[in-house]
Amino acid sequence: MDFDTDIVVSGGGVAGLVATAAFVAAGFDVTCVEPSPLVVAEGDTGADLRSTAFLEPSIEVLRAAGLWARLEGFATDLRVMRLADAGGAENSIRQVQDFRAEEIGQERFGANLPNWLLRREMVAHLEHLAGARLERGVSVVRHTGRTAGAIVGLNDGRQVRARLVVAADGRNSQLREAAGIGVRRVSYGQKALVFAVSHPLPHEFVSTEIHRSGGPFTLVPLPDREGVPHSSVVWMEMNARAAELMALDSDAFEDALNARACGVLGHLRVATGVGAWPIISQKAERLFGPRLALIAEAAHVIPPIGAQGLNMSLKDIAVLRDLMVGAGDIGDRALLERYARARAGDIATRIAGVDALNRAAMAEAQGLRDLRNLGLRAMAEGPLKAAVMKAGLG
Repeated sequence: MDFDTDIVVSGGGVAGLVATAAFVAAGFDVTCVEPSPLVVAEGDTGADLRSTAFLEPSIEVLRAAGLWARLEGFATDLRVMRLADAGGAENSIRQVQDFRAEEIGQERFGANLPNWLLRREMVAHLEHLAGARLERGVSVVRHTGRTAGAIVGLNDGRQVRARLVVAADGRNSQLREAAGIGVRRVSYGQKALVFAVSHPLPHEFVSTEIHRSGGPFTLVPLPDREGVPHSSVVWMEMNARAAELMALDSDAFEDALNARACGVLGHLRVATGVGAWPIISQKAERLFGPRLALIAEAAHVIPPIGAQGLNMSLKDIAVLRDLMVGAGDIGDRALLERYARARAGDIATRIAGVDALNRAAMAEAQGLRDLRNLGLRAMAEGPLKAAVMKAGLG
């Protein structure tokens, strides 16, 4: 079979764009197919208002892909992870535990960037990268894996012949479903409200996660704007409460926001629109099919706790890239089986760990919240503290 490209990446989200750059940097020709026009401005309708905290191992993946030099000027360091418990009878913080990167010999745990900016800069990088091709406004509708290669059908009638297809097309992956790969899914009955805020007190490179009930409330540092400190917010609540919050007018929403934030950065003001995302945990039953590899949310989804989600995705990319370099056939079943085995343990462990943390953060009963408070104290003392930090970094 003659090939039009080595790899087709289906999906132009952050993970798909990183995969494209990483595989090109490793010496492959890559076509990235994305049905949206790749929104690149913060204020555009449909812009991704979330941010991504890249931990240090993921930054190394970005650096090897040639992306970090373009991104680091926009990034905000994460030097302290602060866990605060506000689960007492009063809505106020009763315990704080700081996890400092310097305690494990690092300057920072990682760095945070807005997703809309990530996509803008990654698209700009790929547009001028030999070996990369972006197909925008086009979707994959068919994938046929054969002994020698794959034939990918696009919705505009074209066909692309490739050695391997990489599914980075999200939690509702059409490629995964078409390959007959099932998923195990847990729905928590929560939504995450995501937006950015301004605040009078500097964040001092501290990411703060406040636990009361309904799920964590997290403030993650962003760059200052015109001298005013900003942070991104991930506010997890049960569905009914999330719907109530989304129905409030702007003043009432800001009042509820500040009550939940317990004043940690002073009075918060909403600086962007507010998005809402359902919270689930999901794992594909297999990570591969004929000439097909699943990565990122096509392979696994976890609640947005501890900066684990996209960092797991970049680990997928790094493992698959390393297996392909020097391989005779990058779509060979044996290679894809090695990829699945290499990722299985880490994915299962992180899904289980984040599931436990989320269930603890959801606790409504006072007794359970008190028990969680004791667990936080135990986790932040002695040798366990360093182990927790190193495990979080992967």
